[in-house]
Amino acid sequence: MEKSRKGFIPVMLTPFQSDGQVDYPALTRLTELYLKAGAAGLFANCLSSEMFELSAEERLQTIRHVVDVVDGAVPVVATGTFAGSLVEQADFVKKVYEAGTEAVIAITGLLATQQESDAVFNERVMRLLDWTAGIPMGFYECPEPYKRLLSAEQLRQFVGTGRVIYHKDTCLDINQIREKLAAVEGHNFGLYDAYMVHAVESLKAGAAGLSCIQGNFFPELIVWLCNNYDNPYLTTEVAEVQRFFVRNMGVMHNVYPIVAKYSLKQRGIDISTFTRRKVGTLSSSVRKGVETLCLDYSNLRKELEWAA
Repeated sequence: MEKSRKGFIPVMLTPFQSDGQVDYPALTRLTELYLKAGAAGLFANCLSSEMFELSAEERLQTIRHVVDVVDGAVPVVATGTFAGSLVEQADFVKKVYEAGTEAVIAITGLLATQQESDAVFNERVMRLLDWTAGIPMGFYECPEPYKRLLSAEQLRQFVGTGRVIYHKDTCLDINQIREKLAAVEGHNFGLYDAYMVHAVESLKAGAAGLSCIQGNFFPELIVWLCNNYDNPYLTTEVAEVQRFFVRNMGVMHNVYPIVAKYSLKQRGIDISTFTRRKVGTLSSSVRKGVETLCLDYSNLRKELEWAA
């Protein structure tokens, strides 16, 4: 990922038709939305994409589609490890890389069970790197099947191989973020934080950017934050944007990703709210919360435009 400026890497949604099939024209529109907003890259085939509800072929087809639409404008990363033996995971990593991605992302919770030690996990990571020679890799501390966090020392060891260039962090702890960044300083590597509560602190600490679900509501606002987090003339506005996201975190997480798709519809994006994941229903109260959120966002944008 580009290191010259802080970047927003959207965790992409997968649009579906009303019959549950992947809606590729809508996926094109969504990809173009991220690009127009100023995304520095795209994370396809992730938890927000409902990757566990996609078949292996759908995973590859959606990745190829995104890569084709992007057409080299920004890098694309995508998940490449799922259930199965390490040999099977390595084989799929190769297929994801052949689909045109810059790096293939490994789910930390799928390389070792929750009961297995860090030593077991580390050994499997090294074997996976050996069996996927030449392929740039990354990690995602995905909440499913369980969240396995990497320590600063583990990240230092993996990045030191020269093969690991990307990390989506979900530790929710700014002190751990700082420790991880210190451990990999000087390497060709980017840590992207998923937690908006300390987004500005993380960027100031040296994170390469943000990769959060809030970007599926207001991607241009995340880009604005990445571009202006350290602007001495916009400290008040930066703080207000941070508060906006923290204040509305509950609304954005409720029945996600349905709620994100509904929010995009409210903004005029032609996308169905259908999801394969069983996360709940789009109740009248959820709809009202999103509609209020979109109104608050519109008012915030006017304030930011005035300040600029």
